[in-house]
Amino acid sequence: MSQEHAHRSSTRAAADAWESLFRAQVVLMRRFEGGGDFAPLRPREYDVLFTLSLAVAHSLRLRDLNEQVFMSQPSLSRMVERLEVRGLVSRAPAPDDARGLVVTLTTEGLALQRRVGRQHVRSIARYVGGALDEEELRTLAELTRKLRTYQP
Repeated sequence: MSQEHAHRSSTRAAADAWESLFRAQVVLMRRFEGGGDFAPLRPREYDVLFTLSLAVAHSLRLRDLNEQVFMSQPSLSRMVERLEVRGLVSRAPAPDDARGLVVTLTTEGLALQRRVGRQHVRSIARYVGGALDEEELRTLAELTRKLRTYQP
């Protein structure tokens, strides 16, 4: 097999794998949303609260939060403002950079994230855990972790 043919095959395989992963996420997200998993939040709002819940002191600089969620900086900034009005997060200037902004999950925000997270994890168990056995779940987690960390 020529090197060009091998490259074309691996490119096709990579594209097929990505498309399959992406479509699986679309199907699952529709299930989660249709089941009301994120209520009273929107899925992206939940993602922001969940990401903050994993951070040290439940706080991240806005730019670091933006690196971990899939939305533009202006959209994230507007969302954080709305979440602050709802009492779910607070915003403060970064102590080491007056231009920077630190977003912190409030006690109310953490409680809501945990409540929504409990209902969401039940759906994950049903739709993801129902489709894959323990070994397949470990393999999927390993493969997606590998995709996240390998970015040359």
